[in-house]
Amino acid sequence: MDTYHDLISQTFDFPTQEFHVEQNELRFHDIDLMALVEKYGTPLRLTYLPKISSQIQRAKEWFRVGIEKTGYQGQYSYAYCTKASHFSFVVEEALKNGVHIETSSWFDTNIIRAMYDKGRVTKDTYIICNGFKPEAYKSEITRLINDGFVNCMPILDSPNEVEYYHDNVREKCNLGMRLASDEEPRFQFYTSRLGIRYADAIPLYEQKIKDDPRFELTMLHYFINTGIKDTSYYWSELSRFVHKYCELRKVCDTLTTIDIGGGLPIQTSIQKEYDYPYMIEEILRTIKRICGEEGVPEPHIFTEFGIFTVGESGATIYSILDEKLQNDKELWYMIDGSFITNLPDTWALNQRFIMLALNGWEKKYKKIQLGGLTCDSQDYYNAEKHIYQVFLPERKPATDEKPLYVGFFHTGAYQESLSGYGGIKHCLIPAPKIVILDRDADGTLTDRVFAEQQEGESMMRILGYQN
Repeated sequence: MDTYHDLISQTFDFPTQEFHVEQNELRFHDIDLMALVEKYGTPLRLTYLPKISSQIQRAKEWFRVGIEKTGYQGQYSYAYCTKASHFSFVVEEALKNGVHIETSSWFDTNIIRAMYDKGRVTKDTYIICNGFKPEAYKSEITRLINDGFVNCMPILDSPNEVEYYHDNVREKCNLGMRLASDEEPRFQFYTSRLGIRYADAIPLYEQKIKDDPRFELTMLHYFINTGIKDTSYYWSELSRFVHKYCELRKVCDTLTTIDIGGGLPIQTSIQKEYDYPYMIEEILRTIKRICGEEGVPEPHIFTEFGIFTVGESGATIYSILDEKLQNDKELWYMIDGSFITNLPDTWALNQRFIMLALNGWEKKYKKIQLGGLTCDSQDYYNAEKHIYQVFLPERKPATDEKPLYVGFFHTGAYQESLSGYGGIKHCLIPAPKIVILDRDADGTLTDRVFAEQQEGESMMRILGYQN
């Protein structure tokens, strides 16, 4: 293995459906990334909209096939979890695919109303309102219900929450109830702070929901923080939840639906790591088996996929500004951005993304550390998912015609929200330019700027130095 291309092609099954190389330059969904860099510069954040639709359609097809193979009697519905990315171009692309919406904040209701005004959602669209709800959130949910959004469904997170709806909801309303799952054994506490205790579910229904003609309990919801994984912990929690559904269904015949929170994972390495159809079939088989044993109807299923919907549509691209050899072994490549401010999950959660050079694939490779621009010693990236090392093509600044560029892929979920899009960031490192990529009906790639790179003037206004 002499070149960077040799390293990647012999480490992975490369090229892949997403990635290939032409003239020693990386292509992502057949997009000429170097042409975009030359047009827009770096740092650069990209969103490839067709990937959002393809992810939704893939999941719908996996559930369709799984239902057919297992003989499952319930129906499947896909909801997009807006907290993964609230951007209008993401939400609108998701809604093209006939999905429903899951919210987590009263500000989400502004998005619902904006999409309704544009004709992207109707009053029949399911709006699954999750999370612990301050009064402002409960008030906005109630307004939607009273305004005729017939499938706006508050998911009760606390036994006291229903009191507000008793006092303020005028229209007939479906309710959901979230159950508090047990956290992973290694977690810092035992039971999730979110949701109703398992022991309180039936008393809550019988004492505060059953006898009010305005309300019907139709959905039972649970959320696993780790997402859908083939682990004993996941199967144990799913089984416990389904048994509780069956117990509650025997006293509440309006309960027809479960919401499986905690989504499908995305690929964080070029090497495929996850058998999606197998996991979906096993989920269906587990629910079907337990319902059969308990003698209750198999429920309809909602999922609320956020990361899975939008994560793989995103990419973040940097230039390598310089290199620094700090001792005999540690060679640093310094990027023109920051991991803490641009990809905060790499810092806060040690999240790994797919990382590949954009150019220089014909060159020899070196083991390096990637360093960001902030003054924080934690602003670095030095490990990939498959190995605790990072390799990139070597640089020869005296003879290189172009700088070396590096891309982080599948970065479309949460990173802009967590880093505070449009706000103040550590060391005042600016937010990168955001470019949206799409394809016309004939497949021609289009690109447009959604936001320019943040400028000092906007930061000065936020900080109060300018009016």
